[in-house]
Amino acid sequence: MYLWIKAFHLIAAISWMVGLLYLPRLYVYHAMVEPGSARAETFALMERRLLKAIMTPAMIVTFILGFWMIVLNPGLFEEWWFIAKFVMVFIMAVVHGKLSKMRRGLEDGSDVRSDKYYRVWNEVPTVLLIGIVIMVIVQPF
Repeated sequence: MYLWIKAFHLIAAISWMVGLLYLPRLYVYHAMVEPGSARAETFALMERRLLKAIMTPAMIVTFILGFWMIVLNPGLFEEWWFIAKFVMVFIMAVVHGKLSKMRRGLEDGSDVRSDKYYRVWNEVPTVLLIGIVIMVIVQPF
């Protein structure tokens, strides 16, 4: 049973990560078009659907299955690599919240920034992903 939970946890995490990598890229393009234009509305629709239909459900499933694995294997919290991974996943959830707030600001026009600002945010999930994968695979400490 544990391996099935782990497999679906990984599938959900990959789905969540795809959104975390793509959503800020949409913001880059959204910031480059005229506010209120048809293209801006298209980007707003794409961003909203990605966040609400894919990313948030995938994040919820990732957390539920992750906590289920912790319940089945409580010794994980004795491993430093796991604690580091857990912290990075928590930061990833905070990034998810920040991206959600950015989406609302872009959609209602209250948070219009340059495409360069969103390009920086586009890299944050990548850095976290690298750290998480290294912790799980290499378990350096």
